[in-house]
Amino acid sequence: MKVSVKVPATVANLGPGFDCFGLALPLYNIVTLEETVLPGSGIEINIINEKNNEGTNLDDVATDKTNIVYKAIELLYNFIGQTPNELKITIKTQIPISRGLGSSASVIVGGLIAANELLGRPADEKVLMSIATEIEGHPDNITPAFKGGITLSSWEEDGSVLYRKLPWNDDWKLMICIPDYELNTEISRSVLPKEVPLKDAVYNLKRSALFVDSLYNKDENLLKAALSDKLHQPYREKLVPGMSDITKNLKHTNGVIGTVLCGAGPAIAIIYNGINVAEIKEIVSNTWNYHNVNTGFLNLPIEKEGASIIN
Repeated sequence: MKVSVKVPATVANLGPGFDCFGLALPLYNIVTLEETVLPGSGIEINIINEKNNEGTNLDDVATDKTNIVYKAIELLYNFIGQTPNELKITIKTQIPISRGLGSSASVIVGGLIAANELLGRPADEKVLMSIATEIEGHPDNITPAFKGGITLSSWEEDGSVLYRKLPWNDDWKLMICIPDYELNTEISRSVLPKEVPLKDAVYNLKRSALFVDSLYNKDENLLKAALSDKLHQPYREKLVPGMSDITKNLKHTNGVIGTVLCGAGPAIAIIYNGINVAEIKEIVSNTWNYHNVNTGFLNLPIEKEGASIIN
């Protein structure tokens, strides 16, 4: 038996929503899980770059039992009292690695859904989401990978994940600006302080509330105010040369609603209302060129559907 699962890319944090806001993008990884017929053949992991993702370096991705997809699958098997034996795992990647676009979350989710299907669906969505979040460490990418759209999620003390899908104004577009270098998530996490001033925590609390309200009311001006952050972006900007300049240079550009770091970075998401695409790209390109950084652009809507079994 063979099962393939398509999972979208994701952008987490979205300014003030550190570790809780996330949205899905129409860019996908496909995880295929197959039971092999030869006893003793063990675990085989193959990773294939899709043609539009040729710039991604896969040399450091593990192809043994330390691979995060295998770890997720192993946890699910252990959940039902089994151990994975003869399995072939194939991952087709469209999502750039270490750019802040949820590549790890997508393959974790894909592997879990495929394994659950292969095993006869012993686990419900709550269990799968809990296992995925345990592997990933936070739910902001996991939830939109599962459900699509834009989500608010919380990893609870009992291991469960609470979430809600939020509305999105289809007039608001996303320009994903992907620089030509990787940024390890652990490094990006390491620059965050263990404690923050109370006033900064309150600032983000207020902005998060405004963010949710702006989505429900399709309020562009409110969204502009809501996208600012004091918990993670000010610390991570030093790892993304030119980001502060891009934010400043786009602040008064017609059509731009806000500029946020994609997850842990270094990709940047520009939320805009559909106009001035060429001017926005030119500003970003010129600013990053000044810092000796080349960039690619993806103009994308939100992917409203989450992970799906495709065969």
